[in-house]
Amino acid sequence: MSPSRTQKRKSNRHMSGLSLSRLPKGPNGGIELLLIQSVDHLGSQGDVVEVKPGFANNYLLPQGLATVATDHHKRMVEKHRAKLEEIEQARLAGIKKQADLIARQSVTIEANANDEGHLYGSVGAAEIVDALKAQEITLLADQIKLEGPLKELGLYTVNVQLHAAVTSELKVWVVPAVGDE
Repeated sequence: MSPSRTQKRKSNRHMSGLSLSRLPKGPNGGIELLLIQSVDHLGSQGDVVEVKPGFANNYLLPQGLATVATDHHKRMVEKHRAKLEEIEQARLAGIKKQADLIARQSVTIEANANDEGHLYGSVGAAEIVDALKAQEITLLADQIKLEGPLKELGLYTVNVQLHAAVTSELKVWVVPAVGDE
């Protein structure tokens, strides 16, 4: 005697690992999952998302991109987020200290210029980064926000973007190179 069709369907469903009846339903009738990795057009790591059963069973769960959104998993994600938030706050405090240090600094850059004070070249972010490096302050050139290259001798106030929420100002002196008259 062979098994009936419904018995075959039931056994196949249990062999796939997760049955649709065990997955938690979301408020809109979909399957509620916790993303283990960020998924384009769906959410980022740690988000609880609601997806259609087929997408959950055929893609997210087998690929290891998501797991069942149990209360335990949600609590663990919240603890992890709180820990990450503490780390980010400490990092931000360090960045603010560096911004204060930069605001108290000034750098002097020597450049060749004519009698009217116009530079033969220009001073850009790379030269400012090199001058700061001599003072043991390490920045990237893209953190220096210039409105344009500095083309004349004088004192300039340059914005420095250390973080999305932290900016500072730096005084830059452009002076004639030694030996110019």
